[in-house]
Amino acid sequence: MEITKKDIDSLNAIVTVKVNEADYSEKVKSVLNNYRKTANIPGFRKGHVPMGMVKKQYGKAVLVEEVNKLLQDSLHKFLTEEKLDVLGNPLPKNDVEIDWDTPEFSFDFELGMSPQFEVDVKGKKALPHYKIVADDKMIDDQVVHMRKQYGKLISKNEVEKGDEITGYFSSEEKEINKDTTFSTEDIKGKTQLKKLIGSKVGDTVTLKTKGLFTDDHLNQTHLGVEHGDAHGLDIEVTFEVKEVNQRELAEVNQDFLDKIFGKDKVKTEEELKGKIKEDAEKQFEQQSDQKLMDEVVESLISNTKFDLPGEFLTRWIQFSGEKPMTEEEAKAEYEKSEKGLRYQLIEGKIRNEHDIQVSFDELKDYAKNMIRMQMAQYGQANPSDEELDTIAARIMSNEEEVKRLSEQLNSQKLLKFFKENAKLKTKEITYDKFMKEAHS
Repeated sequence: MEITKKDIDSLNAIVTVKVNEADYSEKVKSVLNNYRKTANIPGFRKGHVPMGMVKKQYGKAVLVEEVNKLLQDSLHKFLTEEKLDVLGNPLPKNDVEIDWDTPEFSFDFELGMSPQFEVDVKGKKALPHYKIVADDKMIDDQVVHMRKQYGKLISKNEVEKGDEITGYFSSEEKEINKDTTFSTEDIKGKTQLKKLIGSKVGDTVTLKTKGLFTDDHLNQTHLGVEHGDAHGLDIEVTFEVKEVNQRELAEVNQDFLDKIFGKDKVKTEEELKGKIKEDAEKQFEQQSDQKLMDEVVESLISNTKFDLPGEFLTRWIQFSGEKPMTEEEAKAEYEKSEKGLRYQLIEGKIRNEHDIQVSFDELKDYAKNMIRMQMAQYGQANPSDEELDTIAARIMSNEEEVKRLSEQLNSQKLLKFFKENAKLKTKEITYDKFMKEAHS
């Protein structure tokens, strides 16, 4: 067998595989002998079918199968040994139909080569790294929320602003029949709120659902409609008031603080606000990190210039799936995936050049830390090493779990690398402003 590679340009090549009779004849003969032993052909005893008849009936099919197996194995070995960095898989490029009656065959395969390029992680322009802070309003609102949560319910007969209302929504049009409880603070529409304020237990009011709640998703919660119907729902519903309660705020005292944080963990309202601020900003870090990753990815794609074997990749997309695509479908799919492919190549180069990899021991330690945190949430603060090792071993034997944890740890390592090496500018911002700026 002879395998040669001819470069068309820096991104495209042709590999030619020449197969001689000696390369496949013994394997074909062995398979046909096995067929002869097991073939059931009328007029012949099993195992006594003439080889000529076996060859006539099965010979070409066996030849094609064995040559194709040989091709796949040889191509894979060639690409590995030559250390060729290819995109997609080799595509057959035979312009004429193969004559399987000849003893020798020649097969051409197209290759799409991975481009050569350099990555400047630091970049010229500083990227924003948001430090999201909890402002006084957010902290005060959270204190009020906690005081409501641990406060007393005082039963009333008439709805006033700030009350909690329990009742029954109904609509024949959308088959709505739902018991629910909500606060007047959940109501967005002033006209609808005006109808509720002053209503009494036993009253039935008619409300319009368009813009009824502060968030359309609350239509799912309080009206019981599907997610698809919740957005922009515009019908009339009736609401029967069954119960009205005013929530008296809990007093901020040691008993209140102990219920939330544990005995004497927090002792003053000032400490309470400090704890709220600390916890909130810790949660905001994840959103800040995700935004930073988005910024870095966009910057790297924009500033790392290289060409791709686009025509080859389009053809590969067209024929590599279970069902072949049309040329137009393949072009559209390539255009949709090109950006992701570019970043995949950039990330791969960064990982290789800076040795950003995940070892088995690192993955195991990561799994144990995750288990330790989860057990702490359920009151098991100090699990033994033996316990952790047993649970971690069970997780590490699950392929899907290993893949999921590997992706998480890989992402963490990459984020750490970008924080240390990219050109960043810290920008302190409140959560509300971050949400506006990040999604504008």
